[in-house]
Amino acid sequence: MTHQPANRHRRAAPRAVPAAMDDVLANDLVELLGLQLGETNERSGGRSSASRVKSVTVEYENRRSVHDMAGDSGYSLASNWFTQLLAQLAIAKRITKSELCVFLYVAGGQIKGTGVTEYTQQQIADGLNKRAKETGAPCISRSTVNRAIKVLCDYGWVERHGNGAVRLNVKLWFRGNSDEQQVLLEELKSDDPAAFPNYIGPDLQMPLPFDTQGATDAARGKRTG
Repeated sequence: MTHQPANRHRRAAPRAVPAAMDDVLANDLVELLGLQLGETNERSGGRSSASRVKSVTVEYENRRSVHDMAGDSGYSLASNWFTQLLAQLAIAKRITKSELCVFLYVAGGQIKGTGVTEYTQQQIADGLNKRAKETGAPCISRSTVNRAIKVLCDYGWVERHGNGAVRLNVKLWFRGNSDEQQVLLEELKSDDPAAFPNYIGPDLQMPLPFDTQGATDAARGKRTG
C-alpha cells in the first residue's frame, strides 16, 4: 500500500473576521492574530516548524448610514441657523409670504453641486401655483415672483445667474457635497464683505464679515405677502 506523505508544514487558510468586529477592530485584531497563530501550532502537533506565518488577512465591513428622504428629488443641506432665522423672520413679518415661498421653491430646485436653479420666473410661479390651482386658492403672479426675487437678491440669499436662472447663497442652502461647495466658494471669493455670498439680510446676524450699512429696513416689516 502506498502512503501519501503528510504535509506537516501546510498552513491553514486565514479565518474571516466576523462583521461584528467593526467597532472593536483594534482590540480584536490582537485576539485574531493569536487564534490564527494558535491554530497553526495545533496543526503541527506542538512540534517546532521552520515555516512562519507571513500574513494575516483581516476582513471587515465599512458601514454607513443611508439617508431616507421622501420623494425622488434628492435633498439639500441647509444651515440650521438660517432655517431657524427663516421661521423667526416669517413670524415677525420681516419677510413676506411671497418672499419665503419663492426662496424655498428655488432652494428645492438646485442642480446638484452648482447652487443654481434654472427656473424662469414664470416656471417658479407655475410651480408654486400647482396646489393652489387644485384647490381654487389664490395664485401668485409672475410679477410678484419678480419682486420677491429682487428682494431676495437684496438680502443676499440669492443672486441672478444669467438667462433668468437664480443661484442660491451656498453658505445658507446647498445641494451637494463639501468639496463641491468649496469649489463654488472659491469661485465667489471676494474681499468685499458686502459681496455675495458674504452679506445676509435683513437682520445682520450671520457670523461672517458683512456690510453693516442699509440692510435693516423697518419698512420691510410692514409689507404684506
